[in-house]
Amino acid sequence: MLRFAADENFHNDIVRGLLRRRPELDIVRLQEIGFIGTDDPTVLEWTAQEGRVLLTHDVKTIPSYAYERVQQGQPMPGVFEVVPDISIGQAIEEILLLAECSLEGEWEGQIVYLPLK
Repeated sequence: MLRFAADENFHNDIVRGLLRRRPELDIVRLQEIGFIGTDDPTVLEWTAQEGRVLLTHDVKTIPSYAYERVQQGQPMPGVFEVVPDISIGQAIEEILLLAECSLEGEWEGQIVYLPLK
């Protein structure tokens, strides 16, 4: 199953719902490990070192930094961009679907926008 990191501004109700449905889900809230106000390149470097897909609502800056890592040949285990106006229930369902049905490393170098279309 995929391992996740939820960035500082990711909706905590989604994280709580994910863990309620799948308590064994490996998800880290970045603010809980001291990443408060941390810049995007540092967050992406940490997720790469840890092999975690980043969960974020940040469509303005994360994608450009993520693609920059890919262009430079640096690891980038994936980003799941969850649009802010998605319902909490739909976000939980789609993240769980991807977590349960994905192979390790499947999202390397990719950004996936949720909701899925």
